[in-house]
Amino acid sequence: MENFKKYLPWTIRIIISVLFLISAVAKLYPSPYFAISTFEVKQLYPLGFSEDFAVFFSRILIGIELALGILLLQNNFLRRIVVPSTLLMLVVFTVHLGIDTIQTGGNSGNCGCFGSLLPMTPIEAIIKNIIAIILLIIYLYVTPKTVKEGNNFWVLSTITFASILALFMLAPIQPKVVEVATEEIETPLENSESIETQTTETVAINTAETVAVEETPKPVVVDEPAKVKSGYAQYFSNIDQGKKILALFVPGCEHCRDVAKELTEMKAKDKNFPQVQVVFMNEEPEKIPDFFAFAGATFPYKIIEVIPFWKLLGDRKDTPGIIYFWNGNKIKEWDGINEQKFVGSELKSVLKKNYSEIKK
Repeated sequence: MENFKKYLPWTIRIIISVLFLISAVAKLYPSPYFAISTFEVKQLYPLGFSEDFAVFFSRILIGIELALGILLLQNNFLRRIVVPSTLLMLVVFTVHLGIDTIQTGGNSGNCGCFGSLLPMTPIEAIIKNIIAIILLIIYLYVTPKTVKEGNNFWVLSTITFASILALFMLAPIQPKVVEVATEEIETPLENSESIETQTTETVAINTAETVAVEETPKPVVVDEPAKVKSGYAQYFSNIDQGKKILALFVPGCEHCRDVAKELTEMKAKDKNFPQVQVVFMNEEPEKIPDFFAFAGATFPYKIIEVIPFWKLLGDRKDTPGIIYFWNGNKIKEWDGINEQKFVGSELKSVLKKNYSEIKK
């Protein structure tokens, strides 16, 4: 029993330290700038953080997580500062997750605790945090207050500032650039339909070769939505003309590649299939040629920065994103790989319907 009490404090410290270190490192996966930008858009913006403040807060927060993970393994101000600070951070995270659970149900989505490396729902994260809080309370209870601790405050400050600085170095704050590259390359399949035109029915008229008809031609009723501005014309100038498919992809995303391939196959089977236009996130853009090689076609595309991309897709949404426009009207959209994921049969079905049928 004495050995148990002797080694329990160190065991708890190591467990919580590893938890915080993994949490900090996971928020930098698969690349620091991409991961932190995603964390800002999906976790901080919904909380009301401004864009200007979020870029600093995200790096400082992750830096503190990293620092606490390291500081738990040293002996300076452990009971007086380090453990209480760790407890406070866990409590704040748990309260936030509790509110999120009440608002959304907490059974789906990624809370962002371990970034995209280890997706975790809010409820799972709450359970994890409660266990960590209990372990830290046990640590404070079983560790005698008489245990001598170091008083070198420079150790705490140096590790903390170094950790925060490391985050700013790993993921430098980028200037606000919306569009970093523009490409409009089309396959022969795409060239055949470069500009969609609306067809109208012609009414027979009297000529030398036709019989006169006294009936007045009936006006042609066009069953389609009125033209509106979608707000996406800054990416593709003709997106508000007729039917269009806008795809929001990440070059290295396997699910995005699968959807692109499915769209290529659907287009090959249907000569009236809408033009597909792609907005890529500026994450591993060198993979775009391989992306199109896998898809089997090259669609018109543009590349935009990470944060503008997430804002375009929607902070609560994920890739791959597909939007079906008709005269600028957003008819139907899909995103992610869960409940709202893209289903080819759904797109085929809605493409066949007249606008009056869709409105019902």
